[in-house]
Amino acid sequence: MSSVAFVIPLKRFDLAKERLRVSHVASVTELAQHLATSVITSCSPQLTIVLSESDAISEFAVALGCEVLRSDASDLNDAVQRAYGALQSRFEHLVIVHGDLRDPDGLGSFEPGEGVTIVTDHHGTGTNVLALPTGLDFHFFYGANSASLHRREAERLGCPVTTVSDSPWRFDVDEPDDLDE
Repeated sequence: MSSVAFVIPLKRFDLAKERLRVSHVASVTELAQHLATSVITSCSPQLTIVLSESDAISEFAVALGCEVLRSDASDLNDAVQRAYGALQSRFEHLVIVHGDLRDPDGLGSFEPGEGVTIVTDHHGTGTNVLALPTGLDFHFFYGANSASLHRREAERLGCPVTTVSDSPWRFDVDEPDDLDE
């Protein structure tokens, strides 16, 4: 069993970043691909697994040296939950990373500590990076207030939990204002 794997859920670039598309931000597809490329390359030298339902994303990930875990899940929580179950026999820890971090440098040198580590978004409410041991009955709660929900889940399981709110990884790109900061 290997120690750690980084898991990056990716949606098709031409469908990603809905809030930016609604706001008529130019070149959203290219931006989504650029952000994902930066996140993946920043995870090096760690083993990186991309979750996706898309052939195009699978080809993109393989070209960047990633493993691919195909997902036909209904949403992000379901996809990550299934991946967590499928990968627990191979790895001691998983680090789930969003593919839209603005400054992902250094991800590959991140070493999870004991228990669960939550790197929040810059609002302190979302979960941009979530590191946890495998083999837990952990349930994922991405979406509104995910950081507090993931903290509560770790506490429910009696796991030590660390919340990091001052990481450069706290900046993701969801809204037009995120591009200006």
